[in-house]
Amino acid sequence: MEQFPSSQDSPPASIQNEVGLNLPANTRRFFWQAKIGPAFWTVASLISISVNIVLIVLLILIGKELFAIKELVSDQLIGGLYQNFVKMDQARITTTIEVNDTIPVVFDLPVQTDTVVVLTQATRIKGATVNLSTGGLSIRAPANIILPAGTELPISLSIVVPVNTTVPVKLTVPVDIPLQQTELHEPFVGLQNVVAPYNQLLASPPNSWQDTPLCDPQSDWLCPWLTGKH
Repeated sequence: MEQFPSSQDSPPASIQNEVGLNLPANTRRFFWQAKIGPAFWTVASLISISVNIVLIVLLILIGKELFAIKELVSDQLIGGLYQNFVKMDQARITTTIEVNDTIPVVFDLPVQTDTVVVLTQATRIKGATVNLSTGGLSIRAPANIILPAGTELPISLSIVVPVNTTVPVKLTVPVDIPLQQTELHEPFVGLQNVVAPYNQLLASPPNSWQDTPLCDPQSDWLCPWLTGKH
């Protein structure tokens, strides 16, 4: 007559292998209580707890890496680009330009003035009219006269002097150009507007565990463990 196992007997080997109970006797009794349902839920609970612990550890490790990536992208890349575009728009080009050249000068110079000339040598004047008045004698007659050297003659001068020469130029010219007043202002502002939304978006997430609710005063025991400062 075939006998069936009682509730106190061990489960068949096939059931043991199916639920993973090839364990020592003490451990097997913990998992196996002659009922498949409780044994299944015990094993499933242990697996679930183990998986959750692994996932929590992975999330903590990934969170640290995300904070580092966020700092790199937000502060150094996007934030750095935005700040430098602002500084470039506010910058000024300050320098000095050395000018060392010659400039050709060609023009006609009109000269009109009253002046006095001095004879450098004796000058003969023909057909001059001479007026002599001495005592009761008055003579007016043409004559040839000689003006000695050093004689001063007042004259009215009106001439055009042609000028054709070169003028040396040597200058140091200071230059101060604000970029906001040049054509570069518009593209700099456009670059700021392109980067600004991403800069604001990346500035919102926390930078470290200290900026998260997990590090508030009510859970101060958890923060040192997350940051590795315990």
